[in-house]
Amino acid sequence: MTKGRYSKYIRPISVVIDFFLLVILAEIFLNNFNVYLPYFLLFQLISWSVISYFTEFYEVFRFTKPAEILAKLVKQFTLFTLVVIAYFSVAREIIPSFKQFLIFIGFTFLYITLFKGLLFYYLKKYRIVLGGNYRRVIIIGHTESAINLKKLFITRPDYGYRFFGFFSDKVDDDEVVGKIDDIQDFVLKNKIDDIYCALKELSEEELKELVEFSDYHRITIKFIPEGSEIYSKSLKIDYYEFFPVLSLKRTPLNDLPNKIVKRLFDIVFSLLIVIFVFSWLIPLVAILIKIESKGPVFFKQGRPGLDQNEFFCYKFRSMYINEKTEEMTTKNDPRITKIGAFLRRTSMDEMPQFLNVILGDMSIVGPRPHLWIHNNEYQKKIKKYNVRLHVKPGITGLAQVKGYRGEIETDDEMVKRIKYDVFYIENWSLFLDIKIILLTVINIFRGQEKAY
Repeated sequence: MTKGRYSKYIRPISVVIDFFLLVILAEIFLNNFNVYLPYFLLFQLISWSVISYFTEFYEVFRFTKPAEILAKLVKQFTLFTLVVIAYFSVAREIIPSFKQFLIFIGFTFLYITLFKGLLFYYLKKYRIVLGGNYRRVIIIGHTESAINLKKLFITRPDYGYRFFGFFSDKVDDDEVVGKIDDIQDFVLKNKIDDIYCALKELSEEELKELVEFSDYHRITIKFIPEGSEIYSKSLKIDYYEFFPVLSLKRTPLNDLPNKIVKRLFDIVFSLLIVIFVFSWLIPLVAILIKIESKGPVFFKQGRPGLDQNEFFCYKFRSMYINEKTEEMTTKNDPRITKIGAFLRRTSMDEMPQFLNVILGDMSIVGPRPHLWIHNNEYQKKIKKYNVRLHVKPGITGLAQVKGYRGEIETDDEMVKRIKYDVFYIENWSLFLDIKIILLTVINIFRGQEKAY
């Protein structure tokens, strides 16, 4: 049976339904309160989102225990109740009926708990009865811990894992389907989702190669610790019942709350640019472009976006019409117009990409989208290149403010650019985005060597 691919939608759907319940129940139970309901609804949705971020309310996985989910619910609603009470104090409103308010909180807790419970229950049933949405897994090593984990996968089908075999160079057993060197071909052929590794079975070089392979193909890699293993700071520990499993820490932008924060910032910032800057900038630039050369005001070009899905990247046209648009710009490039040189030097040619941000193709800050020809070339040459394709490309980025922009003269320049991109992805924060934006503005006035 083909495995389901709806898991990524479960959390957003859960958030939307929770929001829906909060709004509907507030309309029902608080409609007669002496408050301006639209403001209150907005406040409670923002409060719910912020609280859920810190309580990790939506961090529920296949192996999460019901008791942990209940604990998250209690923590979430306790803080939510206190914040909502505080709203009435700040708004200088007296709660007309504390009993009615408690009924609102009680029913909200009841319905959201009921929804969470039913979702959790039916997902488990779906995995058991229909075998749907299972994850294909292999285990490297045939240690006692690895064997125990395999037994857990077999005896707990509600977790939604399908075991495909062990890989080991040290053990000859019927359950061992191959050697360490066979893993990559097997993983790609059988569309494996998760690789579990017994740490003692792999050399440092084999582990490094496996992590790079997993990064490139977006495969989850987890580690099975033996009793004496030391846990790295770059690993986090989960428990499947009482069984510990180590995972490489996910990047911040894997988490839904961070994605929402980044997207909201992108939309608000971009709308401000469109309203207060585009209204006068586009007509002015359009006139200057048209005076100097024939052709459209805007230039659009296909670029690889999130997960290498192509999108059209918009710019102000800075070149004469030519047939070499897929060639990288070089210093003193004869294709560039006089106004185009100014637009490129000040990075104003990139301004139309705020429309790409609003459309959802790009983010304000992120790895710059490369030409397809360079994308296809360097993802074969540079390790971890594909990591930058797991997030939306940006108008500006950490690599750009550090001076790695424009023409790529050597492979080493691209390697350094990728290092900055990966660092940004693994260490993202909203404050880092704001810092990069400020540095971009400073560089516009200061000038950069490769701004041509």
